[in-house]
Amino acid sequence: MAIVVAKLRVMPTSPEIDIKKLEVFCKGKIEGAGGKFHSAATEEMAFGLKSLTITLFGDENALSLDKLEAAIKENSDVSSTEVIDVRRAVG
Repeated sequence: MAIVVAKLRVMPTSPEIDIKKLEVFCKGKIEGAGGKFHSAATEEMAFGLKSLTITLFGDENALSLDKLEAAIKENSDVSSTEVIDVRRAVG
């Protein structure tokens, strides 16, 4: 069983979206997809818009990042999701 560590960037639809609520929503979807939430960070993009970058990990055979992205995109407050980094954990 190999562990995969991934970073996912979630873009809200507008600057008025509560990033903390979006983070809680994403945590639930990650756990529902068989992953484990590690951390979250916000990044200023442009014109007051902030992105949410989430670090997560899980079993590479059980965790489907494509399905996780699709589940997060179902939220009407989410404009887009993008996997920005995927690595296998060694050790």
